[in-house]
Amino acid sequence: MFGMDQPQPPAPQPESQGPVGAVEAMGFPSPARDYYSGGIDLNRLLIRDRTSTFLMRVSGNAMASSGISHGDEVIVDRALAPRDGSVVIAVQDGELVIRRLVSSRGTTVLCSDEQPQERAEAVTEETTIWGVVTRCLHHV
Repeated sequence: MFGMDQPQPPAPQPESQGPVGAVEAMGFPSPARDYYSGGIDLNRLLIRDRTSTFLMRVSGNAMASSGISHGDEVIVDRALAPRDGSVVIAVQDGELVIRRLVSSRGTTVLCSDEQPQERAEAVTEETTIWGVVTRCLHHV
């Protein structure tokens, strides 16, 4: 964190190419720099199907060990079919939860990172898998 008495990082140089400022680094310039032709389209990079994709903010730390923390935003695709190991948004008891889908020995459960698989909640007919998490966005 930068305090009042600590030096500020250098400002990006106006002669830099691309959508971000220049950062001095060791090595050689990227050969791809000659082919840059515009801005960064995050929709194209992060979203497979715009009509079925939603952004949701995470509340709680049930998936913190997987790198998904309180306050993070997750990209959720409702068109993707959940698979064993997928992080999903599910509706359980009328509440949206974020959990990992785990299938073993003919049963499917929703696990958080904070509880052992043996104590996980089984997927029942009342459980709805709302969508599959494809990305997690968090502040650094």
